[in-house]
Amino acid sequence: MTSIARRRPLPRVSAPLDLWLLAGAALWLLGVGYGLRDPWPADEPRFALIGRDIIETGRWFIPHRGPEVYAEKPPVFLWLQALAYALTGSSRMGFLLPSLLAALGTLGLTWDLARRLYGRQIAFWAGMALLLTVQFTLQGRTAQIDMVLVLFTTLGLYGLLRHLLLGPAWGWYVLAGLATGIGVITKGTGFLPWLILIPYAIARWRGMYGLADIRGGWRWSLGPLALLLPILAWALPLLYFAAQPGNAEIAAYRDDLLLRQTVTRYANAWMHIKPFWYFAVEVVPVLWLPMSLISLWALPAWWRRIGRGDARPFLLLGWIALVLLFFSLSPGKRGVYILPALPALALALAPLLPGLLRRPGLQRGLAVLSVLISAVLVIAAGWALLGQPSFAARIELENGVAPWGWIFGAGVCGLAAGLIFWRRGMLAFAVLMLSLWTGYGLLGFAGMNAARSGAGLMQRAQAQLPAHARLGLLGGPEQFLLQAQGDARAFGFLTALAVQRQRAYAWLRESPQHWLLLQHPHLDACIDAGQSIDLGWSNRRHWVLIPSAAQRTDCPQAPANTGAEVAPPQPSNEIPRAQQP
Repeated sequence: MTSIARRRPLPRVSAPLDLWLLAGAALWLLGVGYGLRDPWPADEPRFALIGRDIIETGRWFIPHRGPEVYAEKPPVFLWLQALAYALTGSSRMGFLLPSLLAALGTLGLTWDLARRLYGRQIAFWAGMALLLTVQFTLQGRTAQIDMVLVLFTTLGLYGLLRHLLLGPAWGWYVLAGLATGIGVITKGTGFLPWLILIPYAIARWRGMYGLADIRGGWRWSLGPLALLLPILAWALPLLYFAAQPGNAEIAAYRDDLLLRQTVTRYANAWMHIKPFWYFAVEVVPVLWLPMSLISLWALPAWWRRIGRGDARPFLLLGWIALVLLFFSLSPGKRGVYILPALPALALALAPLLPGLLRRPGLQRGLAVLSVLISAVLVIAAGWALLGQPSFAARIELENGVAPWGWIFGAGVCGLAAGLIFWRRGMLAFAVLMLSLWTGYGLLGFAGMNAARSGAGLMQRAQAQLPAHARLGLLGGPEQFLLQAQGDARAFGFLTALAVQRQRAYAWLRESPQHWLLLQHPHLDACIDAGQSIDLGWSNRRHWVLIPSAAQRTDCPQAPANTGAEVAPPQPSNEIPRAQQP
């Protein structure tokens, strides 16, 4: 049995150094490489393109993706993308800004609530645990909706817990309603913090300690009313305009967004189909490291505290379980869906961290984890550098570069840290994460950007175009329209390929200055393939450029209408993958 004397105490970080260290680590881990890359698929180019379109066209209320209405997500994140573009004047400099600020805000809220519940020293370690968690840092460095959603759900949870545990605080309770309401029109699941009222009611019924003495009566209704306020402020004008004659486009937007993309997508998902246990077995153990590993050591302490009647871990762990259950019940699952629960896990672990991180078993477990991850990186990168494994060829084709040098270096740093700090495994894991995110941001971003963003292909296309030429995109992804120079034309993204082809061919005939970019497998009998210009591979597909003269005169004439009306949305906007050599 390990004696207390052998347990190394955690270093005590005094104020204000603790906050400076946490802020500095956050800015580096979340921000290193900022501005060195453009938006990458799958989602980033779409959102950046919509944000730019909002500023250039003023279409704030009904967002558009090129010629199509975009009804897959509510508008708040798209508005933030537009504001970031307007602030920076550049998609490259602006598209990551909402996620970066949201991650910093979420970290600050978690730190402050942990400070109020458990003290400043504990808050520092809770903040560090959250910051080092793989999924949190990954999403903070990615321009997807989910990090901004987490900011609003964490603010909602913060307000509710300020009221339920540290209150009564009716102002924070109302603010929780407003935050979650904005969260709903960011992504439909913004209401999730209100599920904490279920374990709260059970805790009150069981007489658990740690709850605020709250007697509010009618004031309990203020939170749900505040939740509805931002939702109705957006939805009522939408419903009104959609009901007016001649607004078929707005009506279709209403039906797709409010019904198909919310209710139907949850209850009868048509994509990302995963088994019920997907989050618990495949996501949490990996993407929630190191907190998922630390939680194994925390289980007995949580059990004892809840058994003694402590409401704080009961509320937090109960809410996390409800979030996991809510998403597990839907057939459609993505790992990022459960991200809102991560700050709550950091708060649940917070009072235990000083004791847990003194345990040699946990520290050595973290050191072993760091060594194993690092060894995999070193072996894989070394094999790729010295040989030609199939996985390396696939990764190099998709990313346009061999990233093995910085991956090998990060793995070596992680191995060294795991061996040197084998009694300080949390420090070894921190060094590994620091090495990976630094290499990824400074070297990975710059090396992979041309291929992953589509910028390289669009530069090759621009070099082939004559002066004053206009480029059309047939079956191209959003990043091509985002990266295109000059007056480029897209013929749809969700629109059926046959309809896009009709519009593209009619447009191609309008002027000898019109050129068309399309996938090589999409060449048909209407195009003289001998006049096509091979542009190579990008985003796992083979692309060619054709001039107006390449269209055969004996090809059946397509309808001349090249307007922006679109076919009904298809189950997926993924372009079929071309067969690679």
